[in-house]
Amino acid sequence: MKRKRLMDLIPLGEGFTTEFKRSGTSNLGREICAFANATGGVILIGVTDKGEIVGVADHNRLKSEVQAIARSAEPPISVDVEIVEQVLCVDIPAQNGKPYSFGGKFFLREGASSQQMSREEIREFFFKEGLIHFDEAPCRHFSLKSDLTDDVWNLFRVRAKIPADMEPVTALENLHLFKDDRMTNAGAWLLARDIQKFNISADVACALFMGTDKVRILDRRGFNGDVYSMIDDVVAYILSKINVEYVIKHVKREERPELPEEALREAVVNAVAHRDYRSTANVQVYIFKNRVEIVSPGGLPAGMTEAELGIKSVPRNPLLFGMLFRMEAVEHIGSGIKRIRSLCREYGVAEPRIEVSEHWFTVSFPRPIVQDEGQTPVETGELGTVSVQSLSQVCPNSVPSDLAEMIMQASTSPVDMLTLMALAGHTNRTRFRKAILQPLMDVDLMALTIPDKPRSSKQRYHLTELGQELLKRQDKEQS
Repeated sequence: MKRKRLMDLIPLGEGFTTEFKRSGTSNLGREICAFANATGGVILIGVTDKGEIVGVADHNRLKSEVQAIARSAEPPISVDVEIVEQVLCVDIPAQNGKPYSFGGKFFLREGASSQQMSREEIREFFFKEGLIHFDEAPCRHFSLKSDLTDDVWNLFRVRAKIPADMEPVTALENLHLFKDDRMTNAGAWLLARDIQKFNISADVACALFMGTDKVRILDRRGFNGDVYSMIDDVVAYILSKINVEYVIKHVKREERPELPEEALREAVVNAVAHRDYRSTANVQVYIFKNRVEIVSPGGLPAGMTEAELGIKSVPRNPLLFGMLFRMEAVEHIGSGIKRIRSLCREYGVAEPRIEVSEHWFTVSFPRPIVQDEGQTPVETGELGTVSVQSLSQVCPNSVPSDLAEMIMQASTSPVDMLTLMALAGHTNRTRFRKAILQPLMDVDLMALTIPDKPRSSKQRYHLTELGQELLKRQDKEQS
C-alpha cells in the first residue's frame, strides 16, 4: 500500500471495506474472516475510530501475529501486511475459497461491522446461483466518460461523505465500487441518472387505486433515478397519496401522516436494497384504500427463513447495502423488519403483514380506518376550530362530483394535463381545461404549479390545501 492510498482511505472512515483498530490484534481473526467472506477489505492498525493516526510499535512482532492469525483461518486466508506511516496495513484481497471460518465460527461483513453466521448459511449465501456476486460484478454499460458527470459525482460525493479534494476514481476504487477499470453494478446503480440504462427492471413502479383491488387506477408513477434518489422519491409519493392530519400547536402547523414515515422508508429501503436484481420484475408499490403494499422481487435471500425475519440480517446485495448504510439510508444494520414493527407500535397503528414466497417479498401496511364524524370541527389547538365542508357542497355544478373526485385523487402530487385527460376520457385540451380544470381552480380546489405561465410546457396541476381537506372528508364519507 502506498502512502497516498492510506491518506485517501482514512478520510473515508470505517465502512463495508475498511476497519480501524487503535492497537493490538484483539478480534482480528473475526474481522479478517468477515472481509474474506465479503468482497475483501483493509484493516488499519494504529488508527483510532476517529481517523487519527497513532501508529504501532514493534512492527515485526505485530506483523507476524497478523499473518499467523490469517493462516489459522479455515481455509487459510491470504493477506498482505505492510507498514505505512507507522500504520500496520492489513490488506485482505477478494478470496476464492469462500466460506471462511475462524475459531470454528463464520463471519460476514455487513455495513461497518462483522456478523457471525453458520457455515450452512454462509455456503448458501455465496454459492446459490451466484446471487451474492451480482452487485459486485462489472457493469458493462457504465462509461466513466459519459455517465460519471460532474453533477452526478458531486451529488454522490456529498451523500457518501467523500472528501471534496479526492479524485472520483480513487474514491470509487477504495469503496470497491470500481474494480479492474470497470464500474460494479452497485456503483452504476448508485451513480445512475437512469438506472434502467444499466438494469432494465431496477426501477420502482407505484400505483394508486380507487378501492381495495386493482380494478381502477387513479394514478401511476415510475421512478428510475439512482437507488438513493428512488428511495426518497417513492417515500414522497406514498406520503402524497395517504391521509395527513394537520395539527396546529402554538401557531405552528405540524403534519402527521396516517402511517409512520420512518417505517414506510425502512420498507422501501429494504425492497430496493435486498431485491433480486437478476429478476425481470421491478419493485412495486400499491396504494389501496385500506392498505399500502410494497412488493420486492426475489423472496428471501439464501440462508434466511421466514421465522428469522426481524431477528437477523442476510443482505442479498452486500456492497450496495453497505453503501446505503454509509449514505445513512439504512440506520440500523439487521433490524429492518423488527424496526418497522416497533415504529408502527409506537405510532399507534397496526403492524404490517409480511408475505413471503419463492419469488416475492411483500410488506403490507394496513391503513387506519377513518370514522365518519359528520361535520365535527377539525381541532386547531390555540387557534380555535375550522369547520370543513363536504366536497359535494364546494364542487362546481358543471363538474360531476365523481369526475371531480377522480381528478383530485390523481392530483395529490403535481400531474400534467394529458394524464388527467386520459383519466377523464377527454381528448380536447381546450374544452377539458375550460369545462373541468378551470371550474375546480375557480373554487380553490386545484391550482397551477407555474401560475404566472399558464401555457408553459412544464405546467402541472395540484390540489390546494382546501382540496386536500375535502378529499380526505370524501374518503371518510365513503368508508
